[in-house]
Amino acid sequence: MNDIIKGKWIGKPLDRVDGPLKVSGAATYAAEHDIDAAIGFIVEATIAKGTIASIETANAEAAKGVIAVLTHENAPKMAPWGDGADDRFEQSHGVLVDGTIRHYGQPVALVIAETLEQARHAASLVAVTYDEQAPALGVDRADSELAEGLDGGFEPTNRRGDFDQAWAESDLTVDLNYTTPHMIPAAMEPHSAIAEWDGERLTVRNSLQVIASGVACLANTFGIDEENIRVLSPYIGGGFGSKLGQHYDTILAAAGAKKLNRPVKVVQTRRNLFHAGPHRARIEQRIRLGATRDGTLKAVNFETWSTQAIGYFYTEGPMASAASAYRCDALHWTGKTRQANETLNDSMRAPGEALGGVTFEAAIDELAEKVGMDPLEFRLKNEPTEDPASGKPFATRDLVECMKRGADEFGWTDRPKEPRSRREGRKLIGYGMASAIRGNMMQEGSCRIDLSAGGHLTVKMDMTDIGTGTYTILTQIAAEALGLHPDDITVDLADSDNPATAGSGGSFGAGTSGSALWNACIALREKLATAGGFNIDPDEIDFDEGTMQAGDRTVALADVLKDSDGFSAEGSIKPGEEHEDYVQNSYGAHFCEVAVDMDSCEIEVRRFVSVFSAGRILNRKTAHSQCLGGLVWGIGGAIREELWMDERTGGYVNRDLAEYHVAVNRDVPKCDIIFLENPDPKSNPIGTKGIGELALCGAGGAIVNAIYNATGKRVYDLPVTLDKLL
Repeated sequence: MNDIIKGKWIGKPLDRVDGPLKVSGAATYAAEHDIDAAIGFIVEATIAKGTIASIETANAEAAKGVIAVLTHENAPKMAPWGDGADDRFEQSHGVLVDGTIRHYGQPVALVIAETLEQARHAASLVAVTYDEQAPALGVDRADSELAEGLDGGFEPTNRRGDFDQAWAESDLTVDLNYTTPHMIPAAMEPHSAIAEWDGERLTVRNSLQVIASGVACLANTFGIDEENIRVLSPYIGGGFGSKLGQHYDTILAAAGAKKLNRPVKVVQTRRNLFHAGPHRARIEQRIRLGATRDGTLKAVNFETWSTQAIGYFYTEGPMASAASAYRCDALHWTGKTRQANETLNDSMRAPGEALGGVTFEAAIDELAEKVGMDPLEFRLKNEPTEDPASGKPFATRDLVECMKRGADEFGWTDRPKEPRSRREGRKLIGYGMASAIRGNMMQEGSCRIDLSAGGHLTVKMDMTDIGTGTYTILTQIAAEALGLHPDDITVDLADSDNPATAGSGGSFGAGTSGSALWNACIALREKLATAGGFNIDPDEIDFDEGTMQAGDRTVALADVLKDSDGFSAEGSIKPGEEHEDYVQNSYGAHFCEVAVDMDSCEIEVRRFVSVFSAGRILNRKTAHSQCLGGLVWGIGGAIREELWMDERTGGYVNRDLAEYHVAVNRDVPKCDIIFLENPDPKSNPIGTKGIGELALCGAGGAIVNAIYNATGKRVYDLPVTLDKLL
């Protein structure tokens, strides 16, 4: 169907269709619905493992404005944490079920009052004592086991080729150990929910990336049928993976509403989220690489050790960056983990590649230097002809084109050839590069469209918009397919009563929901062509500006619609053989310049040139915004972000945005973002590939490689901060 995409609307930098609502304050986020709700405030556990010995709530219950205090002694019945499903997003998230403490910051009570101030004050009056036990905290290689699986569908082990032989045949080797820290998404909008019950029917308005699994989670938690649950999440102020599933705010709001028989609102504070929201785990990584003297990569071995939250099976796989990167004789990896009394380790933007894109790309640079080759030349020499991890063919492969274009635009030939060889006053100048590879996934999704007799199209699906522009790109797809103006299209999202999709996450959202919509539009085109009297393939008809045209015949849609009740159609998509038989990736290359102060070791990222290939670009403005955001995240992960755990308690000591340092405007330089627009027919009907996480992959690697080129010092304990350079 790609040949009927003319590019009238698809690809254009259309302003966000929901933009006016957002800038005028009319877009209603989870906590903003005009519902007379009581307010809940969370009381957190102050230990990482143990049981509640006593909990005294009388003083809190007597405080002004307090309606109720929920604890494990009086909360509505919920299934224990982890019950009901193997899927971590669908399993029960029951809380206040018993007095068992799994992690520091776990809710032990919910104080419900008429106002936030009253609830917060009363929460300080709840007194809890514990029978504390020694927690399992942090990475312990000796106490780790093979993970059940790695995020992204990777097996915990891969053995392709004989690593020991390839290592022995290597003339030059590196054996490197890295640590990457706990990190947290810290989306602008905190996790929030308003819940209300009507008999056995539960309605939740919350901030959630995947609606369908969120419904299943509530059903398993409260033991009710999914048909009795409605979840709405029309506007989300950022998610980055932390809102893929339901969390304590939603479960507690629903429990409180059930207890009181009135709506209850729970908004997690920023400090709540640093303990109760998902985050990226601290991971230890060992990377061994071997090559011959002429720069032929022979051996790759990537081992990781991390942690999982108790009863929540998720392990991140940084080796995903190595899986499709460079040809080699042997590629091995192993992912191990341990159950620990830590907050949820879960998906955070570009899980796997965000970390491996720093460490693996830094290790590749170190090996290239040992061989005596330019880092770009080394990568180009080791370009694979098939997927190194599986041996499958690539659906597309234009990484070399990304690297060559980026090198030209950046001026890579001017790179300082030796570390510490270029200075500007007290500034040491360095150049660095890295590849960007992110798996391109497809999920199942469905869509319904209704074209009214008046010519207005309504698109319905439970897909979500986490600030990435979903409303806009779906509008463009429908406008392109049916020849309508965007003003004549309404996109109705994030309602569990709508057809189900996989939601937003994993960079599969646009491709999945957009393809389901495209297929619905194709079905509607067939109905309209028949009603218009065309007896030819609808693909031969040009739908444009409210007309259908073929040869010398033109039929106005208004004429087809005027005597009808309108037309409806449905469409769906699911992964097919081309996602099974081929390795699907999006690609990119980063080139970065840094300046490092010789005295203070302050790091300044001066400029980025990044080239990306992500199939057909649906909206050049929102795509640019996504990639710019990824680069900002890359800066934060490379030189700023780190959660510090107090290993005595399992709590984080820098649990706010004053002390957890994200990249800010001052940290972000001019970023040139270039798209190689190569539509991929093997990816989906509209030829797109995932882009939301691509730019983060490898961005940090380019920075740390540039820091080495500037200073001559490599840092293996990330992030690279001035104290480590000093």
